[in-house]
Amino acid sequence: MKAPPASGMSGTLTPTAQAPLKVILFIGHHKVGSTSLQDYLSRNAAALSRAGILYPYVDFEGMAHMAATAAGHVQPEGPLPINVREPHNALAFRMLAAQKNGVVPAYHKRLPALSQMLHAIRQQVRFSQPHTVILAAEVFANFNAASPKLIEQLTEQFPGAEFTVVATLRRIDEYLASWHGQRLKFGHKLEPLREDGVDSYGMGIHFNYRLMIEGWLKVLPEARVILRDYADVRANGGSVNDFITQTGLELPKGLAPERRENDSIHRGIYEIIRRANVELPQPQAAELRHSLRTLAPKLNLPPSHSVELFGAENRARMLERFRPIDTWLGEVMGQEGFFDDLEAVLEPDPLPELEAARIALEQIEARKAWRESWREDEAVETFLSGLAGGGTTPDKTA
Repeated sequence: MKAPPASGMSGTLTPTAQAPLKVILFIGHHKVGSTSLQDYLSRNAAALSRAGILYPYVDFEGMAHMAATAAGHVQPEGPLPINVREPHNALAFRMLAAQKNGVVPAYHKRLPALSQMLHAIRQQVRFSQPHTVILAAEVFANFNAASPKLIEQLTEQFPGAEFTVVATLRRIDEYLASWHGQRLKFGHKLEPLREDGVDSYGMGIHFNYRLMIEGWLKVLPEARVILRDYADVRANGGSVNDFITQTGLELPKGLAPERRENDSIHRGIYEIIRRANVELPQPQAAELRHSLRTLAPKLNLPPSHSVELFGAENRARMLERFRPIDTWLGEVMGQEGFFDDLEAVLEPDPLPELEAARIALEQIEARKAWRESWREDEAVETFLSGLAGGGTTPDKTA
């Protein structure tokens, strides 16, 4: 789609009249390899820019990283700072905060004002003269539900551009299981999915994928739309390779390889972390979460995907509510339904969540030396002893 001209955009240039700027928007979803994609694009931003593909930054930290890598300075090993790795999440959070009079999450620190962030992108387009711009943010998934005007505000920064909208979607049971774990990692106080936890997601973008996507189609009716099943993405080599293949990007040689980022919590410790988030003071809960995530790979736990989080009744309700959404997604893609294996939502995994938690607790209890690493914190010790003594039964769920 060719977006309408934006107001107040002095100095904005379109590459050439013969070749409109191409803008690729990766809008999520969450927990589909988006962090690995962002990390890959950021680590290679300077090389991509030399090849005419701009992954723009929005703050001073990102600009400093781009300048250093463009000058040939080798960057330290380890994770990139979050504003460097996920600049467009920072932008999206700033836009959402401005729309809803809210605040940007504390982990995106020292961001400029929204007008400066948008100005930074426009000036990078102006001076780099790319043929393609990539914006990648799973937080974009929230835009339509918050206000379609956010989509308009973002896309009007690129007058005359041709848009491609990319979204990756997971089968609803797999998605909710993974997103629930992400929220536990953040310290949220949640109901278990085996009880009423599923219902809390029903009205939002974490269940209603139509709510996530439809606004983008209305604002950009001429855009190329690429909706991908996460199962197909994984079969195609992961989020980075699939994104490159589906969008037809021609990348230069010698780019830094993909790195896996944002590993999921093992489902065997979901219930322990969930209860800790509810019952422990925040500092102790955060320390326990970190320790359990470090320890889990060293335990002899059943495979994470063997742990059943929902129960048969909740799975049946989930599928019935999701069927119309799957039908709509199929219509967007010109096919009958979207997820080929949708009926698998009805199939429970073999190991109940509470049994998996019991197995994990037994192994944690056996590692006395490891537990002493909490400096004999009485609250944590009492909490774990209570769980090990039978406190993981459903009637004690907070």
